[in-house]
Amino acid sequence: MNAHFPGQVLLLAGLLLAPWLAPAAPADWVVEIERLTVGDGAQPPPAGGVVFVGSSSIRLWSTLAEDFPGVPIINRGFGGSELPDSVHFADRIVIPYRPQAVVLYAGENDLWAGKSPSDVLAAFHAFRVKLHAALPEARLLFLAIKESPSRARVRGAVREANRLIAAACAADPRLVFVDVATPLLDPAGDFRPELFVGDQLHLAPAGYEIWSRVLAPHLSR
Repeated sequence: MNAHFPGQVLLLAGLLLAPWLAPAAPADWVVEIERLTVGDGAQPPPAGGVVFVGSSSIRLWSTLAEDFPGVPIINRGFGGSELPDSVHFADRIVIPYRPQAVVLYAGENDLWAGKSPSDVLAAFHAFRVKLHAALPEARLLFLAIKESPSRARVRGAVREANRLIAAACAADPRLVFVDVATPLLDPAGDFRPELFVGDQLHLAPAGYEIWSRVLAPHLSR
């Protein structure tokens, strides 16, 4: 029995067998993974750092080292990816670094592609299971899926996925749901277009400044 998720072992086993949790690795992602890991053999990042992994919002976060001074950061974001892709490649771009913490942002592309909030929750569980099977003490910080103006159509699904993952995180002290989504909205809950670049999907520097401010206290623990 899993002490952190009592009563969910059989459910998780079924979820882990879902076909979409083991996707074929598209050629462009394989090339990207090779690019990310090309120097690891000769000069591997030091163990015990913080791995940032997930989709383009991680890949494009070019100021990570500046935003979290003193924190050994490893950026392993790859654009266009969905959460199951982070599961698929975790044994290449997360686990080998033996991080003390992992910061994960993914799920937005999944919902836009038509997957359900429950699908995203299942993929999150799969990532957690894979991470903690190898690194039981590692902390996993999930950055809340942002509500992007250009993807307003799935706004309800985004909020439901966040609710499900926040509840899952509350059940395990190694998991942290970091709400970086709400601060990107105005007091009325409307979009703030100035926090996004022209595509109204990816964050502008002002958006990343908000993310950094919200996340920083969790990385200093």
